[in-house]
Amino acid sequence: MLSFNKFFEEEKLHQSPVFKILKDISEGSMIINEILLNGNPEHLKSEGTKNIQSEDVQKLDVIANNVFLDFFLKNKEINGVLSEENENIIQGHKTGDFSIAMDPLDGSSNISVNIPVGSIFSIHKKDNINTVTCEADFLKQGIKQECAAYVLYGTATILIIAINNQVNGFTLNLKEKKYYLTYPNIKTPEWGNIFSINEGNIKTIDPEIIQYVECCKKLNKDGKRTHTGRFIGSLVADFHRNMMKGGIFIYPKTADKPNGQLRLIYECNPIALIAQFSGSKSSDGNELILEKTPKNIHERTAFIVGSKNMVTKLLSFYKK
Repeated sequence: MLSFNKFFEEEKLHQSPVFKILKDISEGSMIINEILLNGNPEHLKSEGTKNIQSEDVQKLDVIANNVFLDFFLKNKEINGVLSEENENIIQGHKTGDFSIAMDPLDGSSNISVNIPVGSIFSIHKKDNINTVTCEADFLKQGIKQECAAYVLYGTATILIIAINNQVNGFTLNLKEKKYYLTYPNIKTPEWGNIFSINEGNIKTIDPEIIQYVECCKKLNKDGKRTHTGRFIGSLVADFHRNMMKGGIFIYPKTADKPNGQLRLIYECNPIALIAQFSGSKSSDGNELILEKTPKNIHERTAFIVGSKNMVTKLLSFYKK
């Protein structure tokens, strides 16, 4: 079984700037994993403040943000950092050629009930080197990402990386404090039988999505179900299951979130790149996620992602 370092050596990427950034992500995630496993009840509380998206900030949001920022701001390859937890871009090293966007702890409101959470990262190479990072460095199509990654803190801690048109998964060995390649060259089944959506919103979403969900609920000729509904409410966990088993994740626009809930740059874009490299597909219902040009750094979007044929079938309802 290849270690994280050995894998990148064999891929001839171990001297690359991107590897240095991914190494920081791996080491930061080990610290977050230890904090989560430590079970300090103080960490389960809210900070009593709101972030730029007017969401309650959890203590662990702040802790995770600070852990990764500590690594990234010491990394001379990183010019600037965009985080869900900060209103403005944080400047790094002026000579760095890369910018990174992150959701340091996605799904943190679920921690108190022991539901898996994650960390999500989008890595871009700057168009103009030797300049400070500005919003324009992030307001670009997701297809232009250099690399994307997420960490899933669950029954095992898994680091998923999309680079060079491949997706590989590494599992953390707690005793050795090392990641090992356990899921090489992940490919998502083109069809699946899992649909993941919060049906509490069903009366406030696009009729096309309602039609698709009803289609998933149809029985076969023997009166048995054709699909199964699974929704954790934690983006990384929901997506990871569907990527591995085959399925579709749907987080549409709703009456109270008319632009969608999830953030385009540091949630949907990195997940969409991982999806594409694993052979699946993503959209907002009208436009492919990776082809959307963000208008602001904290932009929200509707998000549909999963097995290629399932996403294509859902989108076909929009064309009728």
